[in-house]
Amino acid sequence: MPTNRLGYARFRAWLPALAGLAAVSGSSVPAAAQPPKRVVSMNVCTDQLAMLVAGERQLHSVSHLASDPNTSVLADRARGLAVNHGLAEEVFLMHPDLVLAGTYTTRTTVALLRRLGVRVEEFAPDSSIADIRTNILRMGEVLEQRERSAELVAELEHGLAELGKGGASHKTVATYYANSYTSGAGTLVDEIVKLSGLVNVADRLGLSGTARLPLEMLVLSKPDLVAGGDEDYGAPALAQENFVHPAYQAVAERGSAVAVPSRYTICGAPFTLEAARLLRDAASQLDKEEAK
Repeated sequence: MPTNRLGYARFRAWLPALAGLAAVSGSSVPAAAQPPKRVVSMNVCTDQLAMLVAGERQLHSVSHLASDPNTSVLADRARGLAVNHGLAEEVFLMHPDLVLAGTYTTRTTVALLRRLGVRVEEFAPDSSIADIRTNILRMGEVLEQRERSAELVAELEHGLAELGKGGASHKTVATYYANSYTSGAGTLVDEIVKLSGLVNVADRLGLSGTARLPLEMLVLSKPDLVAGGDEDYGAPALAQENFVHPAYQAVAERGSAVAVPSRYTICGAPFTLEAARLLRDAASQLDKEEAK
């Protein structure tokens, strides 16, 4: 939304006129069975799904986060598209015939766009492989690109089958992020850990969702692997102080620290399986070192 109250008030004052313009243009009623031709995405996860599924020139704009390599696997591809910051007036003036949003995308923006007659499709975040599969197929439906979405699901299934051939190592792993957060039961990361054949320390500790894992608990759990992101904040950050603490350094040295970039786990797509491969390969390397 506008960053100042005056700008917001002006935009609200324009709403009746803008809504009338939308009605006159007919843009508020998408043609039946006709693929949208000017799609705007306001969420980094719908950004990436749309980039994977959309036809040529179908996707017009993605969020500013789509070009951040710490957040988006498809950052390079995103740089060729128009950028939006999730502002209602900004998106409306792009004249989209479809807007893609996450269920937690700015609620006021979504409500205003719908009030103006813009078609908005919302996608829930992924917390499982089943969710990834569902969202890929749904993206194919809303973009009228069903064949492409089916190909992506097939790619996902193939990757799952390949991971299943490796067997379970049963080594333990603690996922550990900035501000001492971890991922427990009911999260996409937890399912990725299971796909890699490892045991999530957060599960053993009874943690669910995204939860704090105090450094003391991390030390006492004695994980075989410690997995975290490799994001570069560009400057010292309080959020990363846990990584320079001597106790954390001791845990990482005793076990094996493995970088699993968060861009693979923030959003769901076939590329998400790369996180499981990184964990599996790290466990395999640890087995080889212990066998020497």
